[in-house]
Amino acid sequence: MSGFHQEAVLGCSQADLEHVRAIVSQAGTSFARGMKILPAERRYGMFAVYAFCREVDDIADGDVDVPDRAAALEAWHARVERLYRGEARGALDRVLVAALTRFRLRKEDFAAVIDGMAMDAGTPVVAPDESTLDLYCDRVASAVGRLSVRVFGDSSPDADRVAHHLGRALQLTNILRDVQEDADRGRLYLPRELLTRYNVPLVPADALYARGLDPLCRILAARAKDHFREARSAMRSCDPVAMRPARMMAASYGPVLSKLLARGWVHPDRPVHVNKALRLIRALVAYVR
Repeated sequence: MSGFHQEAVLGCSQADLEHVRAIVSQAGTSFARGMKILPAERRYGMFAVYAFCREVDDIADGDVDVPDRAAALEAWHARVERLYRGEARGALDRVLVAALTRFRLRKEDFAAVIDGMAMDAGTPVVAPDESTLDLYCDRVASAVGRLSVRVFGDSSPDADRVAHHLGRALQLTNILRDVQEDADRGRLYLPRELLTRYNVPLVPADALYARGLDPLCRILAARAKDHFREARSAMRSCDPVAMRPARMMAASYGPVLSKLLARGWVHPDRPVHVNKALRLIRALVAYVR
């Protein structure tokens, strides 16, 4: 009986669904557990979106062996075009076609994610201007959010507003958390205008020791808090059931930003530890609300 149920999900075979689920599981994140709150159809739709993001992200980060990362990402653009014509050449393709058809996912959002990964695949991002940083956050985070809210069950303009603000809130939090790690990879995502204002060098390794790094990062943290607040406001106009995963993500990331603010950026190499039980409780409270 369980095999029959699996085959009914998105009209896909059990083998194809298992292939997509395995990509998510092998990534080693808590994403698969978090998506258990969704009905099977939406859960596997999210697995397909995540698997797509995982594959293009691995190309951008050099975690897969390809001769030319830019060419490999461009090939994904062609692959997405084929998907929207209903052409599938493998298990992931077949589940993606089913998901984009069932949930009316927009081609331009897939394209934006690929373009965001391309920004990381080329010359390391160092001190982008404000507009480029915002574009980067939109492509690598908010575009994923726009795909996700449709799978969750809400394609309204307010749901897109949630994706806009929550994506930026999460990505800015990641940037603030990973300043040291990014610098070790020759990257510096902090905006050029703020670096200049606070006399922080535009060289990643040197920026870590600048006196102005802490006040600069607190400015970005305040922006992230504003985006969290705007996302929560937009959620109130959305389908409350569809927004459960978004509420849980916001509730889970909130403590990370709080811990970063408490630690500061005088010593950005010091790890930030967030009580996992507290994060779980906050996520559960967000779920029932």
